[in-house]
Amino acid sequence: MTVTGEVARGLESPWGVGPLPGGDLLVASRNKGTISRVAAGSGAVTEIGEVPGVSPGGEGGLLGLALSPSFASDRLVYAYFTTESDNRIARMRYDEQRPAGQQLGAPDTVFRGIPKGLVHNGGRIAFGPDKMLYAGTGETGDTALAQDRASLGGKILRMTPDGDPVHGNPEPDSVVYSYGHRNVQGLAWDADKRLWAAEFGQNTWDELNLIEPGANYGWPEAEGKAGRPGMRDPVAVWRPDEASPSGIAWAQGSVWMAGLKGERLWRIPLAGAEPVAPPEPFLEGQYGRLRSVVALGGDRLLLVTSETDGRGSPQAGDDRILTLTVR
Repeated sequence: MTVTGEVARGLESPWGVGPLPGGDLLVASRNKGTISRVAAGSGAVTEIGEVPGVSPGGEGGLLGLALSPSFASDRLVYAYFTTESDNRIARMRYDEQRPAGQQLGAPDTVFRGIPKGLVHNGGRIAFGPDKMLYAGTGETGDTALAQDRASLGGKILRMTPDGDPVHGNPEPDSVVYSYGHRNVQGLAWDADKRLWAAEFGQNTWDELNLIEPGANYGWPEAEGKAGRPGMRDPVAVWRPDEASPSGIAWAQGSVWMAGLKGERLWRIPLAGAEPVAPPEPFLEGQYGRLRSVVALGGDRLLLVTSETDGRGSPQAGDDRILTLTVR
C-alpha cells in the first residue's frame, strides 16, 4: 500500500464523501452541516451549500453522503444527518449553474425517525449493486434497541431511493435488513456483491461482518466471536484501541477498513467469505484518526482523516484526503 498524493487539506470535520463523475469530490462537514466540492486537480475546496436542520453534537451532525445511481441525469445527493429529534436521510438536487454556496436544492426527506443520541448514530449510507439505498444505524447507547426488531436503531436498513421498504426485505413493509448491531459506520460490497459491514464494539471487540438479510449480529448479548445460537459471528475482530472502525471499501480482493482510535488502515484479505491471512495494518499513527475510505476502481482508494472532530490532535493541514494505491 502506497500513499500517492494529497487531494485536499484544511477540511473541518469531514465525514461522508461522494466521488463525482470526472474525479471531483463532494465532502460533508459533520460539525458545520455543509457540503463542499473538492477539485481533483488543484484540491480547491468550494462550499456548495448547507443542509438545513442539521443538529451537530456528540457523534451526530452531517454524516454519510451518497450519489444517486442516476446522478448523471437527476443530480441527486443523499445525506444522512442528525436533527433535533432524529436521524434522517434527505436528498437534494445539485445545480452547478447556481452561485457557489447555493447549489444545493431544498431537501426532500426520504426517511426519518432513526433514533438519535449523543453517541452511536451510525450514519453511513451507500447504494448497493441492486441500486437500493442502505444505511447503517446505531443504538444511541440504548443497547436494547439493537435486538428490538421494531426499532430502527442498531440496524442495517435497506430501502428504495424514495425511502420505501424493498420487496424481498426480511419482513414485509419494513426497511430493516439486519439487526443486533451496536454502531455501523462501514458498508461495502465485494466483487460477488456480498455486503460487508464494520461496527464499533464496546470494550472488547470491534467487528467486520458479512451481512445476510434477516440475520442477528448479537449485540448486546454478544460482542465478537461468541458462538451464540441464532447469532452471526463476525469474520474478523479487533481490540478497540487498534481499530474503532468507521468507513470500509472493497479493492483488490480485500476489505480496507479505516480506524479512528486505532489510527491505522486495515487490510483484510478474503477468499469468498473467509480471510486468507491475518488482517494487516498500514499507516499506523502517521495521519491520526481515519474516518472514511472510498474505492475509486482498480487499485485506487481515497482515505479521509478525522483529526478535527473534537477527539483528535489536529496538526497543520488537517483534515486531509489522501490517495492510495493498494495491492
